[in-house]
Amino acid sequence: MEQSEVVNIIIETINSIFSNLFSSIDNNVYSYLDTFTFIDSSIIDNSFFEKFLGASGKTGILYLTDALLFAIIIYYAIRYSYSVFTGNNVEKPTQFIFKMIIIGIFINSSFFLCEQILNINYLISGSIQDIGKSITNKDITFSCLIQNLNSVISIGENSFDLFSFDGIIKGFISVGLLNILFSYSLRYIIIQVFVLTTPLAMLSLINSSSYWIFKSWSKAFFSLLLLQSFVSLILIIMLSLDTSNKLLLIGSIYALIRANTFIREILGGVSIDVSSNISSIIASFKS
Repeated sequence: MEQSEVVNIIIETINSIFSNLFSSIDNNVYSYLDTFTFIDSSIIDNSFFEKFLGASGKTGILYLTDALLFAIIIYYAIRYSYSVFTGNNVEKPTQFIFKMIIIGIFINSSFFLCEQILNINYLISGSIQDIGKSITNKDITFSCLIQNLNSVISIGENSFDLFSFDGIIKGFISVGLLNILFSYSLRYIIIQVFVLTTPLAMLSLINSSSYWIFKSWSKAFFSLLLLQSFVSLILIIMLSLDTSNKLLLIGSIYALIRANTFIREILGGVSIDVSSNISSIIASFKS
């Protein structure tokens, strides 16, 4: 067997392996992207989550927050009593009671408030998707995006060539979308964590010295929610692009990867970029 034949066999084998890999990813993994990206109140609509949060007020974090609220009331009463003898300035009882009632209502309605915030955010992103569908005549979803990409860059077993320009682009797109999948699944979990900590975040409003906790929490929470509307806009642009210019597809995938970074630069918040976080962890171990 000649050397050129051996090289061709190796190349065909590599192309076949990566063709099957990319096809498997497209068919089995990317279907979750829409679920992880476009979320509504269904992510907290289960008995376990309600029990853990303590929507009934008898268990969970809500019960703990009410206990802390009661402890703060006792602390204020003791401090106010001593202020009569020490002359220290203490918040007026009427003002304190009014603030406690308002905060208590918000704390005990936190599950309902989170449901409505998630639904409103989903309606906003859904409206953007509907507008985009009327413009592009395509569903503004990742599933439609994958179909569109595969129609441009074939990954058929007999036509895919990893060492061609199309093959390199397809590899970048597949790795990029896989990175997006991991990042948005992380966002899915973090949003649930933020919902669970809502009562504690609202409790921090009780004092000006702890107000920064609620400010940081709300900034991070709403930046994660706003991401899905921003992603909808990027998908509209991607599905309306001239597919003959394949470099624009790479730029669009990169925009999806960096979407969270763009939002954080404007509003602040937490990072869900898996690749950069892993790189930071590796760098910390090296140092």
